[in-house]
Amino acid sequence: MKKIYLLLCAATLLQTLHAQQFTDKKELLQKLRTANDYFMKKWPDPAKRIVTNKDRAANIWTRGVYYEGLLAFYTIDKQKNYYDYAVEWGEKHDWKPVRGEVYTRHADNQNCGMTYIDLYRIDPQPERIAAIKMNIDSLIRSGRVDDWTWIDAIQMAMPIFVKLGVTLKDTAYFNHMYKMYQHIKYVEGGHGLYNPKDQLWWRDKDFIPPYKEPNGEDCYWSRGNGWVLAALALVLQELPKSDPHYKEYLQDFKSLATALLPLQRADGFWNVSLHDPKHYGGKEASGTALFVYGMAWGINNGLLDKSAFLPSIEKAWLALANETIQPSGFLSYVQSTGKEPKDGQPVTAEKMPDFEDYGLGCVLLAGTEVYKMLE
Repeated sequence: MKKIYLLLCAATLLQTLHAQQFTDKKELLQKLRTANDYFMKKWPDPAKRIVTNKDRAANIWTRGVYYEGLLAFYTIDKQKNYYDYAVEWGEKHDWKPVRGEVYTRHADNQNCGMTYIDLYRIDPQPERIAAIKMNIDSLIRSGRVDDWTWIDAIQMAMPIFVKLGVTLKDTAYFNHMYKMYQHIKYVEGGHGLYNPKDQLWWRDKDFIPPYKEPNGEDCYWSRGNGWVLAALALVLQELPKSDPHYKEYLQDFKSLATALLPLQRADGFWNVSLHDPKHYGGKEASGTALFVYGMAWGINNGLLDKSAFLPSIEKAWLALANETIQPSGFLSYVQSTGKEPKDGQPVTAEKMPDFEDYGLGCVLLAGTEVYKMLE
């Protein structure tokens, strides 16, 4: 009996220490506000063009991912200036894809449409979704399904199909979305970009074997797999369970989330190369934030086992909150744009990535789901 009592006391103490090491809603909210305020003050005009190695429109995919995160954050922190900032962004770009190209086939150029649809749902003004609807309708009419040739595209465009289908009550969007998903999963590059053996995704056909990392393993890019996990979460939260492909999306989501667990670093982050920790190994925030978002959303919706995933989420969120979000609001350890581990290196605490927006979008998505989990 004494042994049992001591074990119970030890377990209680560990639970208490564990709870003290994590976070609370007030602290989490303040972290997200700090990061978002930093960005909004730096970019007061949401239409100001982005200049890095060249001049770009302000509604490219990097900024679209930020607004995706901002509107998620708005669901837990109803500050009017967040909504107004997003509406102004849409208005100043005429609610159109990048460069006003209504008939673009490129997923990156369509990404802004995700926010346009969400803003339409808040205030259903027809012009908010007219152009993105025309764009996706034209893709469906074409019958082509091979536009998604890199896994980032799954996140950039796939949720748009679901949102339009739900908003307009039209399953044609779901049906075409699956055809495009089927192509990238099973066909692209010869046999698809998904490896069922490792339950991870190659970024594009250039990374399908015989391509290998320096340690001989397959190359699985952290942020690329993060895009897939986030996209599947976004699809599953809206797609009717009666859809014939719902179960496949759900299985892919669970399999990917499970495959990521043993790959997490001891400090809570994930490396840029998921199967080769020595190939530009180090802390990386954008992939980590996307994994936190997907896993926390999975727990919040009863799709992932809490006991298995919560420890990983807690470690990762503490890493993001304490090491990525700086007191100024600047985000550390965000890999610059690219497609593989070597891009944007070195990834350090002080180095500013070429774009600061998409990393923040990922962190806002992650923090919002952790906040909901704390409730």
